Amino acid sequence: MSDEIGAVVDVVAATAPEIRDGLADRRAYAEGQNPSGERQLAADIYADELLCERLLDVDAVGSYASEERDAVVDGGDGRLHVACDPLDGSSNLRSNNAMGTVFGVYEAPLPAPGSALVAAGFVLFGPITTMVIARDGRVREWVLDGEDGEDGDRRLLDEDLALPAEPTVYGFGGRVSEWTDAFAAYADRVAGELKLRYGGAMLGDVTQVLTYGGIFGYPGLRDRPEGKLRLLFEAHPVAHVVETAGGASSDGERSLLELTPERLHERTPLFVGDPGYVDDLEAALN
Repeated sequence: MSDEIGAVVDVVAATAPEIRDGLADRRAYAEGQNPSGERQLAADIYADELLCERLLDVDAVGSYASEERDAVVDGGDGRLHVACDPLDGSSNLRSNNAMGTVFGVYEAPLPAPGSALVAAGFVLFGPITTMVIARDGRVREWVLDGEDGEDGDRRLLDEDLALPAEPTVYGFGGRVSEWTDAFAAYADRVAGELKLRYGGAMLGDVTQVLTYGGIFGYPGLRDRPEGKLRLLFEAHPVAHVVETAGGASSDGERSLLELTPERLHERTPLFVGDPGYVDDLEAALN
């Protein structure tokens, strides 16, 4: 199983430089929308097509699902099933800000419960390209120096990444006017204790929390109580990374990894980070 998971990680690492190199010429909107009703950039489609083709070439991968596709793509008899947001934060492309690729590797057919995750990770396209992977009870971080389409040099930055014990930063998504009263009161208290760091791309904001300690969240809103982020493609993988690093996750009531999606593109409120702040969040909302 470890070698099979490693093969999936190798594909993501090898594809990341090619995704990054293709962004500059794919900043325009495509004609269609993704299944969640969001406009797609040409870059979204490009990243999805690359990852789908290459991940399904891995013998151990039985299916692939993406935020950009209506249905699961069958890949054969492999025991692993990969769910992916090929380009999280792609709305940042026009302004040249952070974005990335996030994925989860499940042992059960999709949509699957968080408990079926055997690995998860993400690539962050920032000033440098980094990859964070949670598997076998440990989180590791690398710099990706590979050339286009190559599994090039992966320089290990941290072989056992852990959430800092002292929280420093926070970031909450959604319009403040659409927050519920209970969440607004909690956010106001957090704002008096931590520094605001919010960049409009979940992976960039989560990396701030993993680096400096704190909490990131996208709450349920007054007119969208289910939140914005997709459980299978974004919430489960990020929760797995943060919890493996010693942090906590929640949908406002329980760990995100306890949730089982009924639909492929199901949404959820998301909070990840310092266990104390996540506990306080749950108390404030309940």
